[in-house]
Amino acid sequence: MKDYYALLEIAPTSSGDEVKRAFRSQIARYHPDKVQHLGKEFQAMAAERAAELTEAYRILSDDTRRAEYDRVRSTTSAAAPPAAPSAPREPAAPERPAAAGEPPGGSAPKPGQAFTGERAGRDEFVRKAVLNRFKQTLQSAIGGGYDQSDVRGFDVACVPKSKLFGRTSGPRLLGRFVPRVDGAAIADAWMQAGKWANPSNEEICVFLMGSGMAPQRELAEAIAKQRRGPSRGGKVILIPIDARDWDAHLPTDAPAVAKNLLAKLRGGQ
Repeated sequence: MKDYYALLEIAPTSSGDEVKRAFRSQIARYHPDKVQHLGKEFQAMAAERAAELTEAYRILSDDTRRAEYDRVRSTTSAAAPPAAPSAPREPAAPERPAAAGEPPGGSAPKPGQAFTGERAGRDEFVRKAVLNRFKQTLQSAIGGGYDQSDVRGFDVACVPKSKLFGRTSGPRLLGRFVPRVDGAAIADAWMQAGKWANPSNEEICVFLMGSGMAPQRELAEAIAKQRRGPSRGGKVILIPIDARDWDAHLPTDAPAVAKNLLAKLRGGQ
């Protein structure tokens, strides 16, 4: 049977309020209304996930249904046959190839391991979908004025194209996807971006995208703290972006290319 506690990432002893908070947190990540921009394949996956979460909440939020679910769940766990006593070892049979979807050695994954693997797969799909959309829209926003680059710690990096007598105007652009944009993610992205800075005082615009967002106050305080810190050269502008709807905390000094990109992302272009 499906483990609704694992699905909501809560303990079986969680209170009704904890069940409600967990459901709201999870459904916000997978609700179909939040992923219309990520393509039909992901929309179908999100719809399936939302249905699972809704069913888990329907069962665990009702005392009678939850009691019956817990009874069946405990009975199912107790019905597992006990381990057989040790016996003299016989010569090992030749090891067969693992079946499709089966881990090496032929043993089935435990329920918790299966759920963890499933969640990791879905999270990776979200990451790829968000980055693909971001990269495609970025190319539309910057045209041919930038070259792609590689910067450690970032998923996307672009620099203004070099010309005969210098570079075209515009900031360096960095993009990173994280599960949740919060103070820690901002501090780390800012530090990594600072390593790419140079003494020429070029602007570095960081797009920090996540499928979860900390409160606006936490984001603002984290950015203000980084701005007060020592500079390695160059000016870092960090833009937190909620990848579920491309809503962004756009600073007043954001460059035009960032404003254009976000307008295209929100407009579905």
